Amino acid sequence: MYGINPKDGLVMDRELLIEKYNVPVPRYTSYPTVPFWGDQRPEAGDWLKVVKRTFDESNASKGISIYIHLPYCEKLCTYCACTKVITRNHGVEDQYIDALLKEWQIYLNTFQEQPIIRELHLGGGTPTFFNPENLKKLIIGLKKNAKLHPEHEFSFEGHPNNTTREHLQALYDVGFRRVSFGVQDFDPEVQRVIDRPQSFETVKEVTLAAREIGYHSVNFDLIYGLPKQKLTSVSDTFEKVAELKPDRIAYYSYAHVPWKTKGQRIFTDADIPDSAGKRALYDLGNEKLAELGYSDVGMDHFSLPHDELYIAREARRLHRNFMGYNTSHTELLIGLGASSISDAKYAYAQNVKLIKAYEEASMKNELDLEKGYFLSDEDVIVKRAILDITCRRELLFTDDLKAYLPASINEELQVLADEGIIIVDDEKLVVTDLGMIFLRNIAKLFDNKLRAAKSGGDNMFSKSI
Repeated sequence: MYGINPKDGLVMDRELLIEKYNVPVPRYTSYPTVPFWGDQRPEAGDWLKVVKRTFDESNASKGISIYIHLPYCEKLCTYCACTKVITRNHGVEDQYIDALLKEWQIYLNTFQEQPIIRELHLGGGTPTFFNPENLKKLIIGLKKNAKLHPEHEFSFEGHPNNTTREHLQALYDVGFRRVSFGVQDFDPEVQRVIDRPQSFETVKEVTLAAREIGYHSVNFDLIYGLPKQKLTSVSDTFEKVAELKPDRIAYYSYAHVPWKTKGQRIFTDADIPDSAGKRALYDLGNEKLAELGYSDVGMDHFSLPHDELYIAREARRLHRNFMGYNTSHTELLIGLGASSISDAKYAYAQNVKLIKAYEEASMKNELDLEKGYFLSDEDVIVKRAILDITCRRELLFTDDLKAYLPASINEELQVLADEGIIIVDDEKLVVTDLGMIFLRNIAKLFDNKLRAAKSGGDNMFSKSI
């Protein structure tokens, strides 16, 4: 490595940089990313050995994280690319919760001592598809043979149309203090096209109810690049957001992947903003976020200065995993439920996606793993490097990392430094404020699996902006 600094007059215009780097790039909720795991189905016994190793190394000091996938939705939102099952039959709730608790018992048996729960998140699907009492039953069952970390954080995703005050109160009573509402866009035409109608009054009511009950962090998910979305849509949405002032906002790009998601096949190219139009939506949203006092935490996440996510960013203790950015740097994430992914530091595993197969395995006290990946020594080192870039905006060039850097890295870093995206020398790389837009592109330089791929990821990942 050698010292690299911007050369006079070579820092490019921001818009030109956005155009240049708006290419398919992973979101880096894992390394290696899921498309590079291969098709091998790991043996449950091999996976649980790694889980036990990671648990023994980290439970006492850091605790563990739990992600629970609740896959049911009453109706299809056509923009959504998540794993879900559409049904209005709420008779499915009891059996699925029983299967979740059975799966949890498999992990409890593996741990051989009480886990310390540091973080728990309910995702979907639509977690609030489940009635409040069933959600309470689930959480009480999970906590029964576990301890809670003194700084534990429980959060869930709520659909504004079916998150009732009873849901909010029941989950608050069992420890939840964070909620994320999927708003997407308030424009009625956009909502009609993506089949997600929800009024501002509905979102306002559920947001105020959460705060009255005692939730200290409310997040809104907003999307740019949706079908029929215009600058006026985004402007109006942010005017309404300004009235409610959520503590956090995720402002992320609509991922158009019709080859993966049938619901998106109803959209034509004419429905979706082109590259220039999407960049304009992105810029407008970022401008509005800044005006409202939100700070860029990284990779589409923004928060107000009082929120724990901002505080963690400033203290350089952010972490990133399959749940996105979080403030709990645990090394073991257990994913429960159909299609859930677990991260045991040295390995990943994903449950089977079909609910029937998942439930049958759980009720037999077995894990049915659809795919997984065991990290090499190189993978562990590169994973740590990418986390440092995406969470701490800084990367130290340790000797073990240098052994795996590609020969072209100096030239590539020189380009980023000339463009004002990074500052780098022999010792470390630092991401500039401008570079926050391009975190995924910076991390990509250290992704050896992506480098080796023939396709370059064009048909695997969404564009960075």
